[in-house]
Amino acid sequence: MKNIVLWFIGFLVLGCGGAKVEQSTVLNPTNKPNGVRGEVVRNTSKDVNNTTDRKMASGKIKAFTTSQDIEKIMLFLTADELQGRDTGSEGISKAADFIQNVFEKNNIQPYFSSYRDTLTDYKDGIAYNMVGYLPGTDPDLKNEFIIVGAHYDHIGVQNGQSGDVIANGANDNASGTTSVLEFARFFGNQKPNKRSIIFALFTAEEKGLLGSKHLAEKLKKQNLDLYAMLNFEMIGVPMVDKDHSLYLTGFELSNLAEISNGYAHKNLVGFLPKAKEFNLFRRSDNAPFYDTFNVPAQTYSSFDFTNFNEYHKVGDEASKMDFIFMATIVNECIPVLTGIVNAPIKEIKYN
Repeated sequence: MKNIVLWFIGFLVLGCGGAKVEQSTVLNPTNKPNGVRGEVVRNTSKDVNNTTDRKMASGKIKAFTTSQDIEKIMLFLTADELQGRDTGSEGISKAADFIQNVFEKNNIQPYFSSYRDTLTDYKDGIAYNMVGYLPGTDPDLKNEFIIVGAHYDHIGVQNGQSGDVIANGANDNASGTTSVLEFARFFGNQKPNKRSIIFALFTAEEKGLLGSKHLAEKLKKQNLDLYAMLNFEMIGVPMVDKDHSLYLTGFELSNLAEISNGYAHKNLVGFLPKAKEFNLFRRSDNAPFYDTFNVPAQTYSSFDFTNFNEYHKVGDEASKMDFIFMATIVNECIPVLTGIVNAPIKEIKYN
């Protein structure tokens, strides 16, 4: 997350563009130097994955996504060939090609003249968001929009160290990008949405939320009727010792958690005190949409400051992700998104 962890000298400052920290000692003092409390490592057994996927299909979770679907996307987005998906790089361009291919295959139209929406104020090369669009089916509600988003950039190559130098950005934020692509695949083929949906993959989040700021301002100038912006950030590993699967930034600011749990028919989304303490509401791509539109705009995440100590490190690899957990999250969030886009009124409100 941008924005999950930055510190100025002696005090906390959050934001990806700032100083690096040793997360195992600052963010997670209970961690062993080379370990993760409640260690979460992908189980590579195909039998285990298939068994869990069958349980999802036959149990309470209606399975659309499988762990294999998640793994396929994650392995591409985190491949060394993409060189850490730094903004403006050749590697992130390959990620953009991949995203466009997913959109095209699944009936997601470009919202603008192209899927690539070029930032106008980025000076270090060419940077672009990837913006797809699925029209709503209701004659009236189709004029209202939901944005489902995540950032697909990361920090690239970390020079000056031996061995692996590529920060592949699996949890941050190939995990969120993968979820948005799976949501696009579901809605693009099922078309259950009365409201219109914009699927936005942001660039330059790691440079200071530049991509989401650009898109929010551009859509505001078009007088878009935005109902809500739902952002997904760092959902690659489960939280530790919690009775809910995700937390919501700005939890106490709106009724989105209540709405989400109602459509999920479970305690899917909860409150993380650290998220409030560190003001994570302001530290991801939801914030520019709140600032620009003053509508519900919040981030779902499972990074709880104890379950992952590879933030902004070369160790943020796909091998450390829990693909079964990620598939479960996507499957449990699909009815949440479906309920929100089809509700007869704008039921999400700030308190």
